[in-house]
Amino acid sequence: MEEEVASSGDNIVTEFNTYEDFLDSQITSLDLYYLEDEELARQLVELGYRGSGEVLKREEFEARKQAAEASRLSKRSQQKTLASSGKELKDPFLKCLAQREEANRSGKMTTIVFIRDRNSRGQEISGYIDFAHRLKTEDFEPYFGGRKRLLPRPSDLSFYNWETQTSTSNPTSNYQVIAENASGLLFKNKRDRKIINVDPKASSPGDNSTRTIIETPRYIQIVIYDHITRRKT
Repeated sequence: MEEEVASSGDNIVTEFNTYEDFLDSQITSLDLYYLEDEELARQLVELGYRGSGEVLKREEFEARKQAAEASRLSKRSQQKTLASSGKELKDPFLKCLAQREEANRSGKMTTIVFIRDRNSRGQEISGYIDFAHRLKTEDFEPYFGGRKRLLPRPSDLSFYNWETQTSTSNPTSNYQVIAENASGLLFKNKRDRKIINVDPKASSPGDNSTRTIIETPRYIQIVIYDHITRRKT
């Protein structure tokens, strides 16, 4: 019985844009003829003296309206959250990214992707990409769909063009770049302050971090650094 009432309330808030629209739906032309006052007719419906539908106070209507909207947005968000969802991925690199997508979107993990390959001009480029940051600022569906190739940009954590010798580095929402260091290039996670060492000769990339080499025919070189983020206590 409670489920039927809840379902009825859901129908009401989706059918009517405003509370006034809901009240007006229960006012008959005869009511207006005798009362000669639309506002009074609405008040009588709200009090339950007129109308044949469910008696619903303004506060309850607004609360249900907000709940219904939140539910709609949540479902829409869940449907669009994973760009890799439903894709048949054959490339090892795309499979690895797909496996990490949910964790990077939710903040459980922040993955740094090192890519070395050639750009559209045939120039060799390399760089470090903050995967979680890119997911938030770019549509990844074309990448997982195979229509675009993920390549480093001058706006990423680190970028280098081997032909023009152009070099850039930028902080992101997740990482701070430490470029001038005896240990080479380092990245500091802004959430837990842990250092990620991307030097291939280092015994470890750092606390709560792992280094994975990805073999794929589509790129010259790919290395993935996964960092499990933990809040400072």
